[in-house]
Amino acid sequence: MTDTTSNKMWGGRFAAGPDAIMEAINASISFDKRMAAQDIAGSRAHAAMLAATGIITDSDADAIREGLLTILSEIEGGSFEFSAALEDIHMNVEARLKEVIGEPAGRLHTGRSRNDQVATDFKLWTRDQLDAFDAGLVALIRALLGQAEAGADWVMPGFTHLQTAQPVTWGHHMMAYVEMFGRDLSRVRDARRRMNESPLGAAALAGTSFPIDREMTAKALGFDRPAANSLDAVSDRDFALEFLSCASICAVHLSRFAEELVIWSSAQFRFVALSDRFSTGSSIMPQKKNPDAAELIRAKVGRIFGANTALMMVMKGLPLAYSKDMQEDKEQVFDAADNLMLALAAMEGMVRDMTAQRDNLAAAAGSGFSTATDLADWLVRVLGLPFRDAHHVTGALVGMAEKAGCDLPDLTLEQMQSVHPEITNGVFDVLGVENSVNSRMSYGGTAPAQVRDQIERWKEILA
Repeated sequence: MTDTTSNKMWGGRFAAGPDAIMEAINASISFDKRMAAQDIAGSRAHAAMLAATGIITDSDADAIREGLLTILSEIEGGSFEFSAALEDIHMNVEARLKEVIGEPAGRLHTGRSRNDQVATDFKLWTRDQLDAFDAGLVALIRALLGQAEAGADWVMPGFTHLQTAQPVTWGHHMMAYVEMFGRDLSRVRDARRRMNESPLGAAALAGTSFPIDREMTAKALGFDRPAANSLDAVSDRDFALEFLSCASICAVHLSRFAEELVIWSSAQFRFVALSDRFSTGSSIMPQKKNPDAAELIRAKVGRIFGANTALMMVMKGLPLAYSKDMQEDKEQVFDAADNLMLALAAMEGMVRDMTAQRDNLAAAAGSGFSTATDLADWLVRVLGLPFRDAHHVTGALVGMAEKAGCDLPDLTLEQMQSVHPEITNGVFDVLGVENSVNSRMSYGGTAPAQVRDQIERWKEILA
């Protein structure tokens, strides 16, 4: 393909081509070539519509369609020569189309502008990424459901402030992340529905005088409808911002889980064993097994947040309709999408491969006076104490156990009665961790029966 020094697509308005600096700052082909398939799909839909409405002949439309398929094959095969002098993917494809089919190529751009063309391409690309995002979340949720089902009744410590709080179950903890990623899934699907309007046919900003059929092109490209305002259609990047917003919130969830995996896989916790596939060794310490995949997921948040902030800063001061600033939208989204999908895939792999250390979880579940709340609840329920009084009695018993170097179930009845004489042997029925988790039968609670109900609910949602 010929690489010219002046950009003929600009027409007669400019006598000379841009110099090297202008070319470097103006060109976007180095990154927007990723939208080649979407650009060609949009052009094929546009050409078919132009023929159906009688704006161009069927023979020209056929030539355009075949030429575009040839170009797509060249791009996918790696033989297409991209030119920075032609600025972007749209002009690269159009210039090559003229080389392939000649005069009919010049009729493709009838009734459209690069403004609606790029908005359409970018929407199509982002929609594809939302679909991939959706699939990645579903796969991760299924992996978490597998872990939850296997350990629905395995006891472990629940934490607040990273201090032992109350016993919970492994299944309950896994299902907490199912809920988190489930909200991400809801946001992704909501964003996809909202963005699925076609900008194609909005032209530069005011629509076109040609009798185009925007419903036809919208349907051909899988959009629900054409965008209703041409000014908004070419200047809207909400779909990209929503993608980055969804990605940012999901990245927070991924990072929180990654942090727990880093802690849980440490020698001090030994709650989980991560597979060799998602761990590395040390160059000097042979005993080390580092949770590098989890740590890298934790770090990806910065890049995704940064992309979100960067695009908001690009868009915040732009008047309607199109400004060249908007060329800076794609690199941010491309980078965030790449890192998000990598993080999702890595997390799914870690979750599927990891092994919960049941004995270690159970041992830790009973430490740190984790059943103190169960004791307080028993004092309220059986002895009728006001909760604040029960809290005080329980605190005194925790202090006694701590001083004796034992846990609450290890205190004798006499020791307990020295704090409150009405305590009976029945108190020991609630002090075991198994009894504690089995008693938490409120909706959404940690009782294994509740956990299994939530697992089934999510299976139905995904089905």
